Amino acid sequence: MFEMILYSLFAGITIFIGGVLGSILEKYSTRTIEAYILHWTVAFGGGLLVAAVAFVLVPSAVEVLSIPTFSTIFLAGAFVFFLIDKAIETKGGLLAQTMAMLMDFIPEAIALGALFVKNHKLGILLAFFIGLQNLPESFNAYFDLRKSNHSSGKILMIFLGIGCVGVICALIGKDLLAEHVKLTDSIMLFAAGGILYLIFQDIAPQSKIRNHWEPALGASLGFLVGMIGTKIFG
Repeated sequence: MFEMILYSLFAGITIFIGGVLGSILEKYSTRTIEAYILHWTVAFGGGLLVAAVAFVLVPSAVEVLSIPTFSTIFLAGAFVFFLIDKAIETKGGLLAQTMAMLMDFIPEAIALGALFVKNHKLGILLAFFIGLQNLPESFNAYFDLRKSNHSSGKILMIFLGIGCVGVICALIGKDLLAEHVKLTDSIMLFAAGGILYLIFQDIAPQSKIRNHWEPALGASLGFLVGMIGTKIFG
């Protein structure tokens, strides 16, 4: 129990750390450096998200669910994220990174608690993925929220609260979902469908800088980090 709480806290606290790094960069860097780092971290976070989809969120569901079932759940996730994204865009929001972070973090944190009961090593791998994903996602989400006129202090308090919610989600997963493999896999698969939509609709386009090609390498680096984590803990 203590180890699961510790790992879920690590996975969540990186949300706050990413926000702190964003606030520091905002104060002490030029706009050019800020834009360059933002594009790099967007690409890196996108690569990690693809790795999470490929190595953690999808494989088990494909194994245990039928083709019609996992197809329906995956497409439902993509469609729900599409509707949310469209609603935010209609209101003039700039919350793609924030939405990706939340919709990824919450189901994965629930799954983390369930997985720790069944497969300790896979639980550690998932905590590793969540923590690494949350860092660049929250870093970029910080600037999303700043553009929406939220104060720096308010954003950091929100991020700290979200990080603590991860521990609660993990405990829920441990107590309620540990014996329900298909339900846990369905939650992760639903998130995977939505995350993949967000990657290609909002996140990947933001990683491109005119007349610069190297930030896109961040996506490959992020995916490589995911592969290394899978090799070590998988």
